[in-house]
Amino acid sequence: MKALTLLGALLLSTPLFAAQLTLELGAQSHTWQTEALLKHSEVKTITVSNDVSYKRTMTYRAVPVAALLTGIKSDDHLQAVALDGFAAEMPAAPLLNTEGAQAWLAIEDPAKPWPRLSADKPSAGPFYLVWTHPEAANISPEQWPFQVSSIKRLAPVAERFPALLPDPALKADDPVSQGFALFQKNCLACHRLNGAGDAQFGPDLNIPFSPTEYFGADFLKRYIRDPQSLRHWPQAKMPGFSEAVLPAGDLDKLVEYLTHMAGRKVQR
Repeated sequence: MKALTLLGALLLSTPLFAAQLTLELGAQSHTWQTEALLKHSEVKTITVSNDVSYKRTMTYRAVPVAALLTGIKSDDHLQAVALDGFAAEMPAAPLLNTEGAQAWLAIEDPAKPWPRLSADKPSAGPFYLVWTHPEAANISPEQWPFQVSSIKRLAPVAERFPALLPDPALKADDPVSQGFALFQKNCLACHRLNGAGDAQFGPDLNIPFSPTEYFGADFLKRYIRDPQSLRHWPQAKMPGFSEAVLPAGDLDKLVEYLTHMAGRKVQR
């Protein structure tokens, strides 16, 4: 009985730093524990206005993401994977910025837990990629992954998933080609298309049908802007994409890409 009491006292008095973040960066791969990140030489307290996940101003202990990306170059491609299967595809260049829009890895201290995202959801921890001054680089909500478990250096999306590619005869400045770039930035973190992609979060956007095949263009755009305006569902997870995040011209190009890909179905 005394032994059990002593064990219980030790457990209560010992901080639990069980969370870990895996950085798969080739030769520079590393696994960080919460405790080590909270003691990182560059950790500081930051204030994030209009936090994408909490919808209010938040304060975090955080490390500049650039300080963790040892050996990464601006033309590299990274993927941040969350515990729920969200997989944000991210060019390295914005993550390496130290001025303007700057990326930070916010670290949840088990002794000072963050609030829940909602009554039925946990917090954004243990690790959350946040931005200060995101407006300086048009950072989208999909570039704020929370509950991050790993960050990996990978080949670009077009190389890994050729089934996502539009007709190769199209020029780079074609609206469909530009829509493909917008799809990678805003949709691929949650959705696959033609079975291609790493996300495990949302449905495939082409197999068996593209949303352009069962939504009129105007209603599809309305759905992307505000999903709850068409399908009111308390458990829905898809965020709306405002004009500030996805301007009308970009939304048109994204829909053009989806429409184009409806004619390029690939069963995997």
